[in-house]
Amino acid sequence: MSEPAAPRVVLIVDDIPDNLALLHDALDEAGYAVLVATDGASALTRAARQQPDVILLDALMPGMDGFEVARRLKADFGTAHIPIVFMTGLTETEHVVAAFDAGGIDYVTKPIRPPEVLARIAAHMQGARQISLARNALDASGQATVAVHLPSGNVVWQTPLARRLLTDFLATDGERAPQALLHWLASAATARSEGQTALPLSLAVGERRLTFSLHEHTPDGEWLLGLREESDRSSIDALMPAFGLTAREAEVLYWVSKGKTNRDVGDILGLSPRTVHKHLEHIFAKLGVETRTAAATLAMNKLRANGD
Repeated sequence: MSEPAAPRVVLIVDDIPDNLALLHDALDEAGYAVLVATDGASALTRAARQQPDVILLDALMPGMDGFEVARRLKADFGTAHIPIVFMTGLTETEHVVAAFDAGGIDYVTKPIRPPEVLARIAAHMQGARQISLARNALDASGQATVAVHLPSGNVVWQTPLARRLLTDFLATDGERAPQALLHWLASAATARSEGQTALPLSLAVGERRLTFSLHEHTPDGEWLLGLREESDRSSIDALMPAFGLTAREAEVLYWVSKGKTNRDVGDILGLSPRTVHKHLEHIFAKLGVETRTAAATLAMNKLRANGD
């Protein structure tokens, strides 16, 4: 017998006790777990510690107002994904725009009508849950994925694995894509729009290499990028059993597949060009090919199939 699902959590942020009581009772009766905060500082602490599924946020509060609270929540990777629904008595266009600019996904006007609030929360919670499940599924399958808004350069969302790789290779803060990545993305997006193949971007740190590939594009200007960490050693190790090669033969074949000449391969491995040529003769025989181009093609196809 499966355990019942944990209740969804809503954080209410309002400095007016009557508003808190009205919303608390309505949400509690609807089956939600309810958290409350009466000021901006405590709202930030509660959100970071308890990770609510949705935040109902009063726009106007003493001290830190709701707009600033929302900006800080969205600037923090740990809370950026939480949907924020503003509660405001201000219906002028500039205030509505300010709510969305600060990171709000929706707003309700005061006086609060609980049925309307419940309907909006249910809709946004479902959308947030689907996004969360998608991210978790990507990360669980070892997929490092990041979404970048090209016009602004902002990182819209990323899986935890993608965040770790970006930090390791580019020392990014997780909020804006590094300039090198944006420059490549702009070029790759242009190539894609012209019907050309968007070549991947490869960045190296020591023996480690991070490769970015272009995936989907949204109408909002966001690009979904796949990240994959590679290393020369893992690729060489994959070639040995695939073709019955010795360790040295696998090294030679790997560098040949990278377009290196015999002299280049010799410099990399500390061998003479004549020795590299001898290894290639053995490799050709084992692969059943006659040219370095054919051998390189087989190696690249094998590595591509392995995801290396």
